[in-house]
Parts: sequence; C-alpha cells; structure tokens
Amino acid sequence: MAEIKLNKRHPLYQEDLTRILEIPELEKIKKMSFLITGATGMIGTCLIDALMCYNHQGADIQIYAVGRNWEKAKSRLGEYEEDAHFHFIEQDVRQPFPQDIKVDVIIPLASNTHPLAYSQFPIETIDINVKGAEYALAKAVECDATVLYPSSVEVYGNARDQDAFTEDYTGQLNLQNARSCYPESKRLSEALCYSYMAECGAKVKIARLSRVFGPTMLISDSKASSQFILKALAGEDIILKSKGEQFFSYTYVADVVRSMLFILLHGEYGKAYNVSNPDCNVKLMDFASACGRWAGKDVVFDLPSDVEQKGYSVAMHAVLDNALLQSIGCHLLFPFGEAIHRTLVILADKEDLPPNAEAMINHNIL
Repeated sequence: MAEIKLNKRHPLYQEDLTRILEIPELEKIKKMSFLITGATGMIGTCLIDALMCYNHQGADIQIYAVGRNWEKAKSRLGEYEEDAHFHFIEQDVRQPFPQDIKVDVIIPLASNTHPLAYSQFPIETIDINVKGAEYALAKAVECDATVLYPSSVEVYGNARDQDAFTEDYTGQLNLQNARSCYPESKRLSEALCYSYMAECGAKVKIARLSRVFGPTMLISDSKASSQFILKALAGEDIILKSKGEQFFSYTYVADVVRSMLFILLHGEYGKAYNVSNPDCNVKLMDFASACGRWAGKDVVFDLPSDVEQKGYSVAMHAVLDNALLQSIGCHLLFPFGEAIHRTLVILADKEDLPPNAEAMINHNIL
C-alpha cells in the first residue's frame, strides 16, 4: 500500500474546517486557551486544525496540545511548530499536568479507541481513560476551566431490542471479558466527571460520540470502518470479517468536532449529549459496500484472527438518538454518502470524482 498522508490543503478539507466554524456565537471562544489531549488522534487533529483556522481569522486562541512524542506528532501538527498560538506538551496523560499551565477549556481526547488496543492492551486502555479523565478534572478545578468530556456510544452497551439510545438509556454489558476495558472505563470516567462536579464544583459538559470516521483517521486504526477505507484507497477488495449485520451510528469527523464545539458553547453543565448523524446510521455491510463502490472493488468475507476477535464489540445494534443535541440548535451537515466521498477523495488527494460517484452522492448511496 502506498503511503497515505492527509493533505490539509485539500479544498474539501479546507471546506470542512470552514463549515466546522459555522456555529452561532463562536466568537465567545476568542482569546480562550484550550488544553487538548490525544492531540494527534482523528478528532484531536481535526479540532486543532479548526481552532488554528479560526486563529487565522483573528481568534487569538492559545492551544496546548498534549502528546507522548513531538517527533511523531510533527507529521500531524508540525506546521504549527513556530506559531505562537500553539504549544506542544510532551507527556503521558496518566501523569498530572504542569502546574504553571492555566487554561479555559480542557478536552481529554487521549484514549485507545480501536479493537487491537482493547485486545492487546486492556490495562493500558483503562488506565489512559480513567487517569486521563481524573487529571483533566483536577486541572480544571485548579484553574476554573470547563471540561468537555468526550465519552462514547459504548457506555450504553448492547441494545435490549432495537432501541435507539437516549441519554438516560442503560443497555447490556458483558463484564466477563477484557473487551469491557473500554466501555467500563468510559463509564467510570463519566462517573468521575459527575463526582468532581458534586464534590469539587467542576464545570463539565459531556459529548457521547458515535463511531467516528474521516480523513484525519490514523493509518494504524484497526476499526472495521477504517480498514474498509484503507482497502479502498489501496484499490483492494474490501474485507468484511463478519456478516456485516451490525447496525451502528457513525459520524463524519468534521461533524463531530463541530458538535463538540456546539456543546461547549450552548450545552448545559452536567448534561451528556449524544453526537450522531441519523443520515449515517448504517449496517457495517453498507459501510463496506460504499467503500467498495468508490474503489470499484468487491466486498469479500474472511475470518478474524483470535487477536482481532477478542477486540471486537459484541454489540449488534448501537444507534444514538440525537434529539437532545438538536434541541440546542446543532444539526449535522454531512450525510453518509457525502462523508464517505469526502474521506476517500481527501485521503487519495484527488479532485476528480470516481466513475458514477456524483450520481451516487446525490442519491446518498455512495
């Protein structure tokens, strides 16, 4: 597979950043300072790019990006190295933050968020989620910052029937395997948020994210949707390691970042908001088929390895109800066909559409 690298100057990606910033009263974050962990991840990179784009319009936002290794981070954020608004903090999120840093907003995005990590490093997965949340909350109390906590659809477990998850829903979880490391540590992290609010007066808003995809994905991402995208970009058949009957909510990364900023500005403290796009509620088979159609390739079935199987979610129906998000005025922008198209065209660094793509986008079936 040829090297795949995000071209941030691609017109579609630049348009994504512009549309992220189309939020009422966005000017309220001008001159604020943000502490963002997981800065080089899919969401972190897009969020920082959007904030820096706003800085180019005179927003004067200070960004403290946290990651383990600056040399590796340069491939994602290196263009900001000399910018006075950007500061990279090289540290593990399982350690307290430097005392001299004072910020207005903390967004702890650092997390193991793909199946191989759950399978191979379940202890680390728990540790990063829980300690990352704890130190973010402690720093927020110290400097009177707001925490925007990025939680996950996985806190709901598996639906009891064909229910859509509202924010007060409780589904079924199997705790008798290491795969529970991710949903249970996300649940505990939310409990920490509410505990810090009750005991320490912390200011917290929670965004419960659906499964996310988009052009800022990491090439090492082992999620099924990411693997479909990589196969399409390589011009190879799309490999589906199940029947593909899983019905999930997905959201394009630009919509996720825009929704998070919307919650930051217009959400209530102490509330959780589901972040999903009803137009991106699809079966896994449909996601695979969309990538295959774009590449002109087939979907083929294969058996997962033992390591892969241990990391897979057993959920078959995980759909988020986003009515509460819509009630604060946030309406998502990118339907499934367009979101898949943008992801693949940006990462392929192409401007021309593949054969029949325009018709498929117009009918939202790409």
